[in-house]
Amino acid sequence: MPELHPPFAPSFPIRSLDDVRRLEQRPLAEALPVRSTYEILRNSAQAFGAKTALSFLPDAAPGTAPLRWSYAELLAGVHQTANLLHRLGVTPRDAVAVLLPGCLDYHLALWGGEAAAIVQPLNPLLSDEKLISLMKAARATVLFAWGGDDDAGYWSKALRLRAQLPALRTILRVAPLGETATPAALPDGVLDFAAARAAEPDDRLVSGRQIAAEDIAAYFHTGGTTGAPKLARHSHGAQVFTAWACVQLQGARADDVTINGYPLFHVAGVLPGTLAALSCGMETVIPTPALFRNRAVIEHYWRLVEQHRATVLSAVPTVLAALANVPVGAADISSLRFCRTGAAPLSPELSARFERISGLHPHESLGMTEMAGISTITPPGVTAPAGCVGFRMPYSQLRIVALDAQGGASDTELPPGETGMVLFKSPNLFSGFVDPADNAKAFTADGWLATGDLGWIDGEGRLNLTGRSKDLIIRSGHNIDPKVIEDALGAHPAIQLCAAVGAPDAYAGELPVVFATLAPGAAPVSEAELLAFTAERVDEAPAKPKRVIIIERMPQTNVGKIYKPELRAMAAAAVARDIAEALCREHGADPAGMQIANEGDQRIAVTLPAGAAAAFEQALRRALERLPFPSRISRPQ
Repeated sequence: MPELHPPFAPSFPIRSLDDVRRLEQRPLAEALPVRSTYEILRNSAQAFGAKTALSFLPDAAPGTAPLRWSYAELLAGVHQTANLLHRLGVTPRDAVAVLLPGCLDYHLALWGGEAAAIVQPLNPLLSDEKLISLMKAARATVLFAWGGDDDAGYWSKALRLRAQLPALRTILRVAPLGETATPAALPDGVLDFAAARAAEPDDRLVSGRQIAAEDIAAYFHTGGTTGAPKLARHSHGAQVFTAWACVQLQGARADDVTINGYPLFHVAGVLPGTLAALSCGMETVIPTPALFRNRAVIEHYWRLVEQHRATVLSAVPTVLAALANVPVGAADISSLRFCRTGAAPLSPELSARFERISGLHPHESLGMTEMAGISTITPPGVTAPAGCVGFRMPYSQLRIVALDAQGGASDTELPPGETGMVLFKSPNLFSGFVDPADNAKAFTADGWLATGDLGWIDGEGRLNLTGRSKDLIIRSGHNIDPKVIEDALGAHPAIQLCAAVGAPDAYAGELPVVFATLAPGAAPVSEAELLAFTAERVDEAPAKPKRVIIIERMPQTNVGKIYKPELRAMAAAAVARDIAEALCREHGADPAGMQIANEGDQRIAVTLPAGAAAAFEQALRRALERLPFPSRISRPQ
């Protein structure tokens, strides 16, 4: 058994880069002797025992009694789970996949999986094809699967995956909420998880495994909403460092309580969101299986804070925008002391609006899968402007370099105040992708992680983000930062969320356009008014948007980030429609009979109006061919 150590605790408040450097005065091996996530759980169970580690809310109604697990009960379940996997023949080099909603059992799959093998959390909303590809790449032999279909079709999907994956030997079925009896007959190769783990010892790892810091703990997939997701390898040491660094910079304490609504297939929910909390004795509340995707959780959030005396609020900016529409009312939220956000830059207007509603200043952080979930944090007590994501982690290095001609990282380091690509080296840097071919663009030639994020370092040594290099709008060779446009439009009181992208143009390559959703109850406002409002606040002429488009719903990824590829596709379709309607008027065709569809990756399909003249078709084809996206034209069947 590994040596027991005290649980993590903050050394002293972090208020400056000098404080971060003060932490670094001790050798890292001395400051952080813990090697694995399993050790974290053993240390916390020894220190906190009967104290609540996890509270699960079956529904979002305030007053609903949670299901609670203590630190001792969590460790016992982790032992049982790891021992079950060991009995099933799983080795430390095998992968076990997880297809579950938010639930207590997810934490047995995560931490028991890491104690016995390599855990692979999966986004249940991905297609069967992508899930199969991910599990084949990981060579997963066991799958934890929810026994009901709910909103994501979990069980049906699990059975389809099993039929397509010969290497998948066993499915561990997790009983859905409210199930009173296990189905009489489970298919061959399917075990009832609760019954199977109950037969295992709960006081030790039967395997006797000694986990090293460099052993791989997890495979987390990046992206996957479009294109092929990649599998990032996390070592135990990287995950442990993330937990320790979060505790240090956030001043996390054993008497803290957090409501963790992040999905648990994503690093934010698993590592900064949960492992950090477990490492220092916090209580983590799991708000229903659907987490923040459950509208009732948002609707009742402030009353849930009051009920559970939550002290830490953590959510992505789109969730903060939704919470800013929920009046605090009579709810007592005075227990909240810290609000952390990340995943996307925060607009100044949203930051100010959320602070007016809640009384909490949002503290931004930067996290990414390739750095085990965290790279920089703005600590409590440090008030920073929107876009500032705080200080680097202790023992890490941060550089800003100029972009090369292809928009990648060059060798030219930039001084403080100048914007370029953000590069990192850190103890929680991932161990590379499972497919070595995916590593080529992840690192510079001298081993720095090329994040793709654009940012600059201010006079206090804090990182400030402006966006992603791939999101730059390039107009006639002029690089336009979309955040300049988004901050301008976001200042309008009627705007809930907004995002600027490049619309294809035959001459300039791209022209800036901005999509927006309106705040509930906002006074009526036209697109023309919003365009004028934005143009007044954007100084550079090339960056002034050509159009504002109001939409009902902002497309988002499954973790709440605004999904710009879909907006770029919508912008391409809008350009095609403008061209086609202008030619309809010129040729006397009926635009009402024309259909324009986006086929993905800005590929546009146009179905002509019935009886459209050949001259109209030829003119439209010539006009669309001048645009930098593929298109096809057909006549109605």
